[in-house]
Amino acid sequence: MTASSIRTRRVPTGRLTMQVSEVRDEGEPVVFVHGNVSSSAFWHTTMAQLPDRYRPLALDLRGFGGTDPLPIDATRGVRDHADDLAALLTALGIERAHLVGWSLGGGVVMQYLCDRPAAVRSLTLVNPVSPYGFGGTHGVEGILTSADGAGSGGGTANPEFVARLADGDQGEDSPLSPRAVLASCYGKAPWRPAAEDAYVASMLTTRTGADHYPGDSVPTEVWPGVAPGTRGVLNSLSPLYFRLDGLPLVDPRPPVLWIRGEDDVIVSDTSVFDLAHLGAIGAVPGWDGTPAQPMVAQTRHVLDRYAAAGGPVREVAVPGAGHTVHLERPDAFDAALRGILSA
Repeated sequence: MTASSIRTRRVPTGRLTMQVSEVRDEGEPVVFVHGNVSSSAFWHTTMAQLPDRYRPLALDLRGFGGTDPLPIDATRGVRDHADDLAALLTALGIERAHLVGWSLGGGVVMQYLCDRPAAVRSLTLVNPVSPYGFGGTHGVEGILTSADGAGSGGGTANPEFVARLADGDQGEDSPLSPRAVLASCYGKAPWRPAAEDAYVASMLTTRTGADHYPGDSVPTEVWPGVAPGTRGVLNSLSPLYFRLDGLPLVDPRPPVLWIRGEDDVIVSDTSVFDLAHLGAIGAVPGWDGTPAQPMVAQTRHVLDRYAAAGGPVREVAVPGAGHTVHLERPDAFDAALRGILSA
């Protein structure tokens, strides 16, 4: 089966109508949740490779793809997305599922596990956001760098990139065009996907503005001068609102696969999207010594605690791959995924 065999439909739920990509109607449900500035299209190739015993589903999160663009209440962390996922599975009559989350989607499925552990067969995290959010923390325990969350949230996005998303820019005349960001940041250069046009189109489904991407922000006297607001997707990932300290305490504890590209520049201990790291290398002026967020080390810290409490955890680091490890190294990714699904 190929990605061209994927069918798409809109499913009404008790919260909103969501767009879903599907392969078949039978089998153990495997639910794929995409990352920021993307949609379910980034999962189509992976879905098509699953054996017939599984029922792959990929949803578009609110604010992306063909799902209703309801506003995001960032003060709930990513619970708007996790609750939307729960409503979708209820509408489809699915009580338990394998969950696979990439980047932002990794945060969504971790939140879903914290809130509904008995409903999760297994959890696969693909280059996931740290359990302590994105930006504004230091140390493996996710200590807030500033009480107001400075350095995280909607104000950290590059305005030109946001404008090019809003304008539907499909070109590559700027390093901040969506196509250029896909090439330079999503994958490890010189990788360029065969379906690049489809992925750029997916990125351009991102709704922009205060209620969506990147969200609102407030000024602060603390470097770098921006703190999170209360609306939109980047604020939902601020450590002010999104923290999963309780993840190791869930019961039951399903098996967890953490798979990541070793050369990821987005979710990294030296992320090129973390203003503290950019300040340290001189790319953002006025740096005051604020330490970068050790995103990978934070995830490992939380998953080590999960394992110590009795939850099975496997970490797979794939050399030569970036943020889209499932597209860049599909053989390694598919083998690891099938391993946890059959465990």
